[in-house]
Amino acid sequence: MGWIKQIYDCFHAYKLWFFIIIATNLLFIFFAWLAYPDTFKALVGLMIVYTLIIICLPVFLMIRKQKIIESAFQAFLLEPNETNEEIFCQTIPNIHRLYIRRMGDLIREYQEKLNDQVMELADYENYIEGWVHEIKKPLSLMTLVIDNRGDEMSPLVRQRMLHIRDQMLGDVERILYFARLGAAHKDYIFEPINVLRFCKQAAENHQSLLDESGFQVQFTGEEAEIISDRKGLAFILEQIIANSTKYVNQHQAQPALRFETAYDKAGKQIILNISDNGPGVSAEDLPFIFDKGFTGRSGAYTREATGMGLFLVSKMANDLAIQFDAKSDLGSGLTISLIFPHVE
Repeated sequence: MGWIKQIYDCFHAYKLWFFIIIATNLLFIFFAWLAYPDTFKALVGLMIVYTLIIICLPVFLMIRKQKIIESAFQAFLLEPNETNEEIFCQTIPNIHRLYIRRMGDLIREYQEKLNDQVMELADYENYIEGWVHEIKKPLSLMTLVIDNRGDEMSPLVRQRMLHIRDQMLGDVERILYFARLGAAHKDYIFEPINVLRFCKQAAENHQSLLDESGFQVQFTGEEAEIISDRKGLAFILEQIIANSTKYVNQHQAQPALRFETAYDKAGKQIILNISDNGPGVSAEDLPFIFDKGFTGRSGAYTREATGMGLFLVSKMANDLAIQFDAKSDLGSGLTISLIFPHVE
């Protein structure tokens, strides 16, 4: 069927010339009918055969020429250098060559700029990853000092030091995971995880953040086993915990964070609902809280809002095939639901 389309495209492209040829032949057939009525049928037959030959031969040559043009064009698109540009120009009429050369110059200019940007981005990513590993050294030293000299500090100072350390570690982890999200190869290891036990461990690892804001943590529902990557899931929980501690309802006597397991209607997919009783999110802001850089109304009331935490949650959840949803009403807290895939 491909050759039929090529013939149709050829007739469609040169339909004016084919119409002129057919109209000319009809005119000569009329003249032959007037001048040679006795040999009219023979003359008409010869004209039809001649017309078919002068139409089919150019169509065949044009289709063959079109294949050469397409091959040269594909080579030019894949590698728009001057050599491929000249080969492409040799296959097309002279009237179009000026436009091809202008297009080639423009493509090469954009390609050069793109290559420069790719190199700059690679250098930036290497610098960020190097900085992350370097900053972990003083953070490790801070942890060592807090552990070994904790008895020389007052409980309040020690708690504040742990809080600051955990905040810095969270910021460092966000930078590192943000850099890894764009990587071509991701070393995820999927394994069975007891979800409530894992949530308890994540809360304990970030106890200083919760204690600083006075959070009460609750775990409800039945223990359930999911299949996921431990590091990726831990990062998701960390960002949700950090997000809840940033937005604390000043009129709430006891900030609370609840982890609850449930099942979907079919009873196959496990759902982890993480709820707080903070200020909540307005209806107009709720659809955008997972967008990059979005802070909404609440962002105006805190300098800590960057709009990156929940964005990274959405990206990591997509990588781990976890569906996510958010429900909230202004003044009644935020609930983020993680829906884990059903694995046989």
